[in-house]
Amino acid sequence: MITHLFQRLASGRSELFARSEALRQERIATYSSFAAAVEDYRHGQADRWYRKRQDPDGEAFITARDEAHRLRTATRQVLYRVELLTDDQEVVHAAEEAYRCTRDVSTARDQDERDTLDARAREAIEAFVAGASPLVR
Repeated sequence: MITHLFQRLASGRSELFARSEALRQERIATYSSFAAAVEDYRHGQADRWYRKRQDPDGEAFITARDEAHRLRTATRQVLYRVELLTDDQEVVHAAEEAYRCTRDVSTARDQDERDTLDARAREAIEAFVAGASPLVR
């Protein structure tokens, strides 16, 4: 009888550990995917901005714009996964802020503003990574 009780307790702890480890692994994959996606999106937004300055009606701009839209969608999809996997609202807010800051890069009116918005986006991405890191250790 006692042996059965200890086996059930050990089994419960093992199941809890397995679930916890699976969640940790999923968070690592999702958080790193989000950071990579938003970084790609930031580069796409920069390319879009530069191509628009070169020739707003040109094929290079249209291609860059379309690619930036694709990257935005991909980033948004991973953002949803981040939101589903964490209860930490600061991490969710940091992810949303990284997305917003990155989205704004292409709206700059001149080079100085573009550089400022790009730096803000980069800092927001780094803030997300710093905030999410303790959740996967």
